[in-house]
Parts: sequence; C-alpha cells; structure tokens
Amino acid sequence: MRRKITVVGAGNVGATTAHRMAERELGNIVLVDIPQTEGMPAGKALDMMQAGPIVGYDARIIGTNDYTETADSDVVVITAGVPRKPGMSREDLVGTNQRIITDVVNRIKESSPNAVLIVVTNPLDTMAYLAKKVSGFPRERVIGQAGVLDTARMRAFIAMELDVSGENIYAFVLGGHGDEMVPLPRYSTVAGIPITELLPPERVEAIVDRTRNAGAEIVNLVKTGSAFYAPGAAVAHMVEAIVRDRKLILPCSAYLQGEYGLDDIYFGVPVKLGLGGAEQIIEVSLTPEERTAIGKSVSLIRSTMAHLKF
Repeated sequence: MRRKITVVGAGNVGATTAHRMAERELGNIVLVDIPQTEGMPAGKALDMMQAGPIVGYDARIIGTNDYTETADSDVVVITAGVPRKPGMSREDLVGTNQRIITDVVNRIKESSPNAVLIVVTNPLDTMAYLAKKVSGFPRERVIGQAGVLDTARMRAFIAMELDVSGENIYAFVLGGHGDEMVPLPRYSTVAGIPITELLPPERVEAIVDRTRNAGAEIVNLVKTGSAFYAPGAAVAHMVEAIVRDRKLILPCSAYLQGEYGLDDIYFGVPVKLGLGGAEQIIEVSLTPEERTAIGKSVSLIRSTMAHLKF
C-alpha cells in the first residue's frame, strides 16, 4: 500500500515539494491550503496529475482546502506561513507564524496522530519547537528542514569552485537556519578529501560566507520571491529517507535533550532518518572555535524562541 504524504501550504515551496515527491513516487500526496485559496491547490494538483503520463509517475495527487482529506497521513510537510517582509520585526514574524503553525498542527494531530512532521516554515528552528510543543509528539516525529538545504547549497558552491561533480561532495552544516548556521569545512569533503586541503583558506571562507547568505542572495536576485526549487528538493529527499526507511544520515533541525550540551531547543545536527523519523542524533567532536560558533547560533535561536507566547 502506498504511503500517504500531506503538504500543508500550496505555494511555491509546497507545490514544488509535492511535484518532486510525485516524480519519485514516494506515495500518494495531498496538497492542502487555507479556504481563501479555494480552487488553487486543486488546480495545481490536477496539473501535476496531467504531467504524470508524460514523466512516467503514477502517484495520486489531491488538492484541497479540507483537512479531512489529510486523515491518516504517514508524513506531513508544513510549509504554511508568511515570509519576513520589509519592515517586519522578528517578533512580528514569530507571532504571525505561531498562529498559523498552531492551527495547522492542531488539525494534523487530530487527523494524523501517528504522522512524522517536517517543518519548513521560518523561523525554522523556532517553528519546529512550537510544532513539537503543540502536537505533543515524541521528538523523533517532529523534524525541521534546514540542514539538507544548507548543505546542498554549500555542495553546489564547492562544486562550482572546484569544477567537480556535486555527487563527489559531502558538506557539513550545524546550527540554525540562515545567519545562525555553522558550516564546518574540515568535515566537508570532495571524494573523501577535506576541502581545507583542496582550497586556500580565503576561498574556503568565501564559500562559508556564501552558504550563510545563500537564501538572501536568491531573494536579492529574484526580488519578488524566494527560493523554492532547492527547498522542495531538500524536503523530498527527507521524505524519501523516511518513507523508504533508508537510514540516511542527514543534517536536520532536531529536538536536543543533552546532545552537544544543549537542552530544550531545536538545532541543526546530523540525524539518521528512517520510518521512525529522527531515529538517532549523531554527535561529532568539535574544536573550541566551532563550539564558540555554535554558542552564538544557540543564542540567536533562543532570542527568537523568546518571542513565542504560550
């Protein structure tokens, strides 16, 4: 029997995620959005279904404004929320998206109490923390998507710098999403060779800086929106690891209970993803400098979490 996957939010990220998952035939997909978008998710789902005979996938895709269609989902991807707009404070963004995520999670926990939740809404780590608190799900079943995207961006930049295949590259990014992230060059490799042995320090630092600012770079270029191709691919990769029980080690925002010396926070770390969700958190050794950077990342995340109102 096919897995059932719900994507909440039929905007660019949600629709692209749904399409990627359909192409990989990861399961049957429900694309749901708010009542004010009546017809839009159904139209996008129908468009994807009509692409199936051409591309060669048989996944069933339903678009709806009714959460009853999402019942008994195995995985729920939450992309719903608003982006930070000019003049909007971090507190305003957290307040608005807290209301949205709280409503979504309350609906999902009633209709799909055994689902694995993947949170994509920003500010990512704070919204993942909120989703866990609202759902009451075990930490294994509430995961934030950030690190897969951030490492993909770093891999792309390394590939562009060295003119090699991205398949040869493994990148390593810890911490929060955005300014809070902590790329670790000494754990980032090309065919097993650390990039610190292949590039001079100034080029490594340039890649690190570009990775941290990759999302903003796209926003500045596009001007009327933000990234969605790579984020959609990143979510689909995570969903595949879960529904196919692949046990992939991927960087995800996970709820920490003592790991890395941190507690009661969602933070980007290497995680083993399988049917149970975040089945294991992998700890790696860190230098004093890396621990200092992680401390700064933690402070930024906690300052954002402080705007949550329970």
